[in-house]
Amino acid sequence: MFTANDFIPSQYSQTIESGQFQWSAPSNIALVKYWGKKANQIPANPSVSFTLNNCKTITKLAFEKKNISTPLDVTNKFSFDLFFEGKPKEDFKPKIQKFFERIEIYLPFLKEYHFTIDTENTFPHSSGIASSASGMAALAMNLMSLEKALNPAMSDEYFYQKASLLARLGSGSACRSVKGEVVAWGNQANIKGSSDEYGIEFPYSIHENFKNYQDTILLVDKGEKQVSSTVGHDLMHNHPFAERRFAQAHENLDKLIAIFEKGNLDEFIKIVESEALTLHAMMMTSMPYYILMKPNTLQIINTIWKFRNETQIPVCFTLDAGANVHVLYPNKNKESVLQFIKDELVDFCQNGQYLCDEIGNGAMQL
Repeated sequence: MFTANDFIPSQYSQTIESGQFQWSAPSNIALVKYWGKKANQIPANPSVSFTLNNCKTITKLAFEKKNISTPLDVTNKFSFDLFFEGKPKEDFKPKIQKFFERIEIYLPFLKEYHFTIDTENTFPHSSGIASSASGMAALAMNLMSLEKALNPAMSDEYFYQKASLLARLGSGSACRSVKGEVVAWGNQANIKGSSDEYGIEFPYSIHENFKNYQDTILLVDKGEKQVSSTVGHDLMHNHPFAERRFAQAHENLDKLIAIFEKGNLDEFIKIVESEALTLHAMMMTSMPYYILMKPNTLQIINTIWKFRNETQIPVCFTLDAGANVHVLYPNKNKESVLQFIKDELVDFCQNGQYLCDEIGNGAMQL
């Protein structure tokens, strides 16, 4: 198990003038939610997520060493161009600048190169899927490929754990999009190797019931949230229920260890839905308070509960910090649940839009 200090390199064995890498990284959906963070993107409580397969970001990173005669004021700055779907994306550059500032201690070569970052998503723009997780994970993988070229002796374990740490410094949940089908992030006494610094593949057995689990994402509202996740996390600092919430997350994560092993879908549903509603309860009871769910979010939840009660099919919902609904269900129930979605839930989606996804393995080099 590595600590953050292990990821600060002393020197590199190789030099490289120019080149490019390309990686894809998926989004993920938390089952036990992280809400509230400490300094330096450290989570206030642990979380666990399903890695998605289809909703991902594809990022190409081209790099070229700066000319030795470059003026000092240029040499001492980060230098990069950013493109989204082939077009310059100036409004996102401050976030990349801040990311580079945070990770420079771990990647001291950053100011030696000019980078061209070209990125695109496989899911529709503004579809309400958290693209910061997939985007920062994909960029972190590319930067780690460059570091591995400078230090070929690097182990795979070091490569992926450092990539997860870097991704976390860009967007907390991005550390869960690097490697593994089920990923835990945050110190948890009963999860071996767990860390606040990076996500790890869930280290214990997972029952067949959860293999190839399905996630259909119902796009209730594609507009910009009135309160950003960053602001929402900050509101946990003086929240009257924060400490009890953090303890609850630890308790639910412990319960999931046994649930994953035994394949108990009824208990899985209780925890996942409770976690989703607790997340939104924290928003509704912060100061200032706010509501991100929409009327159609509640309609979908009630319709899922009615369908599950009538059919005994183990379908459930979870929510991120927004109005959209993730419908989770075993692969064996795919046909009947998709028919239910078409028959009863599509009318609650903006323009009838929904995305079909399933558990994936994490980032891939292309």
